[in-house]
Amino acid sequence: MAVQTIFPVTRIHEPLRVDVEVQNGKIVNAWLGSHLFRGMEAMLQGRDPRDASLFTQRICGICSSAHAIAAGMAQQQAFDVRPTPTGQHITNLIFAADIIQNNLRHFYMLVLYDYVRGPDMPPYLPRPAAADYRLPQKVNNELLQHAKEAVTKGVRAHEAMAVFGAKAPHQQTILPTGTTEQASVERLMAYSSILQELTEWVENIFTSDVMTIAEYYKDYYNIGGGYGNFFSVGMFPAPLTGERAFKSGLVLSQGQPEPFDINQITEEIQYSWYKDDVISRPPAQGRTDPNIDKPEAYSWIKAPRYKNMPLECGPLARGFINGEYRRGVSVMDRLVARARETLKICKLAQGFFQEIVPNTPSFQPYTPPESGTGVGLTDAMRGVLGHWMEYKHGKITHYQVVTPTTWNFSPRDSRGARGPVEQALIGTPVVEGAGLVEAGRVIRSFDPCFTCAVHLLEM
Repeated sequence: MAVQTIFPVTRIHEPLRVDVEVQNGKIVNAWLGSHLFRGMEAMLQGRDPRDASLFTQRICGICSSAHAIAAGMAQQQAFDVRPTPTGQHITNLIFAADIIQNNLRHFYMLVLYDYVRGPDMPPYLPRPAAADYRLPQKVNNELLQHAKEAVTKGVRAHEAMAVFGAKAPHQQTILPTGTTEQASVERLMAYSSILQELTEWVENIFTSDVMTIAEYYKDYYNIGGGYGNFFSVGMFPAPLTGERAFKSGLVLSQGQPEPFDINQITEEIQYSWYKDDVISRPPAQGRTDPNIDKPEAYSWIKAPRYKNMPLECGPLARGFINGEYRRGVSVMDRLVARARETLKICKLAQGFFQEIVPNTPSFQPYTPPESGTGVGLTDAMRGVLGHWMEYKHGKITHYQVVTPTTWNFSPRDSRGARGPVEQALIGTPVVEGAGLVEAGRVIRSFDPCFTCAVHLLEM
């Protein structure tokens, strides 16, 4: 057996090391190690709990609003407050625009060049000698042109986000009781105009381009399967009822959805660069004490588990749980599910927009109690995001974040079970001289973001 390494993996968000064992032209074992270490949660220690929705956005610039929303939900529980109907709708519009820009950038900037031959110039050169490019030249050129257009569309989505979020990334307006920005007629019309433009482009260009890739790479419907265990906590809650446009749930072995219990989540550190007197803790009790010299550890990411099981999250998981995409579990299924979901979110945003009564209250004043605890759970671009917060005497004493990439790219646990992406790599065919491009396709189908996944430092 030969061990091959990619480090760093390119065209993802921040450093990832991949080690794979290859036998008879297929991957038979894999280890994924995040080599990024940051100090975001420690920054919150001793701060006012109201700071959380602004500060945690700095964890990541590509999915910042997701952290504001998860933090806001934790604040709602801790403060015992709720957003106004208009405030909830505006929050959903901000989030929708941010997801749209992320998904366009994921496909056209990170994924596309796994399948489309770029121009014969840097940064598209050098390319592996045996790289597998199958598109006819005319089709290849059309997708390259669409990639240029997608940059502008991503900007437009950020502009829509900024209509109610004040700026992008790292919007400034989300509160636990709504948003500071008002739903004026002028702002509603500005958002609606951009949304219509994006909806048409997603429906006519984006989804078509993904299906074009799927047509020429049909074998990737049978590559990158993994466990087939999915979960979601849902997203886009409705005002008053809290019912989410995407339902929560759990799917095991591609079966039927069942209820998901937050109390069954734990994080393990057996193969992570941390030390603790116990291997596994629930996030509300999570500790992070770095130990870079730990034997056998190979990642800064912990290993989240649900009843000791690795779970995959993201658009494909939401498709299974909501009954909207159940074709299969593979690289191509993830890409197709994400494109279809992007169009669904465009249309959901149109519905949120239509429900808003202009110039009605977008937030209500509140005073936090002296102490409290709260958990904020929402699905985000890449899957399930959770914020666990505790504060006493008006100051944060504990904050823990578990992100989608932490779930998907976790290392092995104490039972030896691989993380979801490690498992998805098993069986992937590898062509000698192709630079492990096949492994890259599996990895990038999950839209990894390690700026989110590794962020805590406690001294």
